[in-house]
Amino acid sequence: MEEPEKVETETEVPAEEPVQCQEQSPKPEQSEQPIVGVRFQEGGKIYSFLPGSCTDLRPGDFVVVDTAWGRQIGRVAFIRYLPPEKRRDDLKTVLRRATGADLALRQQWEEKAREVLHQLRARALRESLPVKFATAEYTLDGKRLTILYETEARVDLEAIRQELSTNLQTQVEMRQIGPRDRAKLLGGYGACGEPRCCSRFLSDFSPVSIRMGKAQGISLTPSDITGMCGRLRCCIAYEYETYQEALQGLPKLKSMVRTPRGVGKVVDLAPLKRTVIVQIEDQRVEIPADEVEVLPKDFPVSRPQEDE
Repeated sequence: MEEPEKVETETEVPAEEPVQCQEQSPKPEQSEQPIVGVRFQEGGKIYSFLPGSCTDLRPGDFVVVDTAWGRQIGRVAFIRYLPPEKRRDDLKTVLRRATGADLALRQQWEEKAREVLHQLRARALRESLPVKFATAEYTLDGKRLTILYETEARVDLEAIRQELSTNLQTQVEMRQIGPRDRAKLLGGYGACGEPRCCSRFLSDFSPVSIRMGKAQGISLTPSDITGMCGRLRCCIAYEYETYQEALQGLPKLKSMVRTPRGVGKVVDLAPLKRTVIVQIEDQRVEIPADEVEVLPKDFPVSRPQEDE
């Protein structure tokens, strides 16, 4: 079995003094608590931190913070203020602004992580492992390597984890993710031609069901409702509530109704237009919903008699 190449954990970067945040005396009348939202990946979740001495941060600034996974570089997504009754003193504090040396160091760790990921993918192909390795990421200090993978089978990767940890001389964690998470990490374009929503702005995945598609009149053909991850498209949930509200007061499909054009059966609905498509004899007629009266189920329906 071919062992992964060793990756040196000592990386030299040009010496550079940390950028100190400008101290600003708090305004006496300001009792609100500033909260810094930091994002570590494009389209990823936003985590809250206290600004500490970095009171002059702006959205888009790169900062160095300590997380549960180690020291990392993130980007400021927003600055918000909490009222006194909602103070969050349990949050971690921004350490400092990221320097050019920090960003260069992160880039070098990213290159080393790509090498490890390439070796793992080659090994999975060589050994026919039912695993798709999605990404690998070092912390800023190189003390921890996190590898994300997707699999639909029960696979024990403990031996590979220990082997990597020994060869790379760092702590290695293997975390299993779902197909949606993997699609989010890989990026790409959706069927609409736009970059995938999950990679751009979705930080959490909402439940999506076939019922949502039915309420909107979406084609239920698998190719029409399935995303690149093989699951129902997240966008099906975007307008579901709007359609639910628009459907209020409209007759149900297959119900009998009385219209200005006569009695017929509801065969389709246009909720956003507030119209009903009714089959009257051999014609389909679109009629405003407020001109339609729903008839009871036992309403007698007369059928045209055949010529004798």
